[in-house]
Amino acid sequence: MEKNILIVDDSESIRLVVSMGLKEAGYNVVAGINGADGLRLLNENKVDLIISDLNMPVMDGITFLKEVRKQDKFKFLPLLILTTESQESKKLEAKQAGATGWIIKPFVKDKLLAVVKKVLV
Repeated sequence: MEKNILIVDDSESIRLVVSMGLKEAGYNVVAGINGADGLRLLNENKVDLIISDLNMPVMDGITFLKEVRKQDKFKFLPLLILTTESQESKKLEAKQAGATGWIIKPFVKDKLLAVVKKVLV
């Protein structure tokens, strides 16, 4: 069964790189430009995993994560944070909001795919 992944990142280059890597690995990908766009896409598509940036305009990643977790149907949907942030306080804030995992940019494609595969089992 094909898995569908939502990428939410304001950087077009990150969206493209992540999308290409995931598509090459056989995943379907939908991409949003910020948290508000991500919420819209989440409600319009069947999604098995979300990969979101933290720092975005309109709606940041933590707010997006909290909004996703407010909806019962998405309470246990895996959500990975992909960000340049490495501060423990940010990681803790994301974890408390319901993040499944944390990946630091720049990332290695094979490591990202290994984490995706692990959370989609």
